[in-house]
Amino acid sequence: MTTRLDNLRRHSLVVADTGDLDAIRRYRPQDATTNPSLLLKAFDLPGYQALIDEELAAIKAEIGDPQARVERAVDRLAVAKGAEITRLVPGRVSTEVAAKLSFDTEACVRKAHELIELYDKRGVGRERVLIKLASTWEGIRAAERLEREGINCNLTLLFSEAQAQACFDAGVFLISPFVGRVTDWYKKETGKEYVPDEDPGVQFVRGVCERAGRGGYDTVVMGASFRTSGQVLALAGCHRLTISPALLEELAAQEGDVDKRVVFPSPSECPTPLTEPAFRWRHNQDAMANDKLAEGIRRFAEDQEQLERRIVERLG
Repeated sequence: MTTRLDNLRRHSLVVADTGDLDAIRRYRPQDATTNPSLLLKAFDLPGYQALIDEELAAIKAEIGDPQARVERAVDRLAVAKGAEITRLVPGRVSTEVAAKLSFDTEACVRKAHELIELYDKRGVGRERVLIKLASTWEGIRAAERLEREGINCNLTLLFSEAQAQACFDAGVFLISPFVGRVTDWYKKETGKEYVPDEDPGVQFVRGVCERAGRGGYDTVVMGASFRTSGQVLALAGCHRLTISPALLEELAAQEGDVDKRVVFPSPSECPTPLTEPAFRWRHNQDAMANDKLAEGIRRFAEDQEQLERRIVERLG
């Protein structure tokens, strides 16, 4: 009998929620990712020390200003690791724009252009890269512009139907509605434990998939931020699922069938695009989404600041 991971692949494209090259080789995902949190972990892994030393030495030789060095180092390390990932996956690598830019459309666009240029210098075309942006109004507007330029985007930290609709309106390539963080919020608020079919995070992503189908949108929906393999299996049929190495290992160790649990309905409506006031109001009315978006941006920014401190220490 085949494993649940193999059977899951019959319904959804599997993406590795990691930049760990060994895990990527082991589980053969379609896509993978890199971000400051994963780069931070790389500073403590023996296999990445040569890459880090090489990139930091080049930056030290090229750039005199200490602050400019640090900012460039973050980008260069992300792209160096991303380029390695593209050698192991057939699809794309998501590369993150700094969370501190989440409320600045122009800065997001500039940073995306810089990242694409760095990938180009390493021989990696834009068709292998997804620029990862927070699903703020400003981040969505940046993605809309980048998509028109042929730079595809992954909109992350997505917790509300307003964020999903605005991304659909903008024609972004891919969105990552979160499962686990939604469930975390409801468990804390209610004190309840949830079976997969009643799980608020699972229900949220199923709702996003239904909205995508009814509106006839081309945007790829990728469930993200899973806490359990049960949550993953409850979303079999979602376009893509980005899964941590621990859950990939769990699913690879289990034998059994996997039923398709998500079906995208046929187009049946043409929603009016959200205005900025409507977006902000509808998102604001969802207490969970408001809390988790703000918290997520803060946490991503904290990881970036910690990464920058490690870079400063290493540069000497």
